[in-house]
Amino acid sequence: MSKPQLQNDASAQGAHRPHRLDTILNTATWARMQERAARELARPRQMFLPGLEPSMRAMPNHIARSSLFAPLSKTQRRQFLNDHVLVSRSDVVIRFTGVQLDESQADVWMQLMYVAASAPIGEPFLVHSATILQAMGRQIGGAEYRWLRRALEALYKATLIIDVANKFRIGDEDPDGDGIRMIDRFKYDASRKQYTFVIDPRWIAMYRNQEFSRIDWEKRLAIKRGQDMAKTLQRLVATSADNVQRYALDWLKDKLQYTSPLRKFRIALRAALAELERVEIIAAGRITVSTRGKEQAVWTRL
Repeated sequence: MSKPQLQNDASAQGAHRPHRLDTILNTATWARMQERAARELARPRQMFLPGLEPSMRAMPNHIARSSLFAPLSKTQRRQFLNDHVLVSRSDVVIRFTGVQLDESQADVWMQLMYVAASAPIGEPFLVHSATILQAMGRQIGGAEYRWLRRALEALYKATLIIDVANKFRIGDEDPDGDGIRMIDRFKYDASRKQYTFVIDPRWIAMYRNQEFSRIDWEKRLAIKRGQDMAKTLQRLVATSADNVQRYALDWLKDKLQYTSPLRKFRIALRAALAELERVEIIAAGRITVSTRGKEQAVWTRL
């Protein structure tokens, strides 16, 4: 599979010079065009996220809809998944290899991508450990530093192969690698408590054309501890501009990787919907029966 074309392929366009320069382009003009195209290809690109205010974070819609990050219990043993197909939309196939990721790791990744958006994509950028933790509303201390290191290691080891029908494919015979990491590379300077990160430029394909969810960061931080399901649903709500949103309960249960019986899932889901109402992300959250006789969660996006 080929790498998604993020810019015009100037090298392909210029592979053959015109045979009739006298009727198309003179030699000098052609040389200037080639030089300009080469400069454009060499110029570092930024992951442009239009309309993203400091109080917001972003996540590609295809990632936010998937089961990549889930409200896993802190006591639940994390499974290692190998080439596992994530729950997603029917026109998207995302295969994941790595240890299951939770909502706290989603917070870390969104914060890193927020910082990365201000630097040339693919170039190293520096972030202090305390800065990451403070942005997430967490305490500063040895235990939190160690937690952050574990979260970053899990993200670094997490690899995705993404196939979006009729749009692009990342990984799986991609010339730039067999998959895309959540964090391409990182290293830690213990003396300064500072990380250096590199993000794979192929992530641009997932954010382009404004195909990303805007997550209200202040409201996310206001969600009570122990309500990670509400955090997962917040990301799902943000993927759609529809005012009234409906999702089948069986699909939600799979996406949230909820393994307990359905009756317990209903209880947990109602509590999560109530929490989203409290922080004013949704209104009128409820469980109903669809016209096809299947249970569904319904809410109004605020």
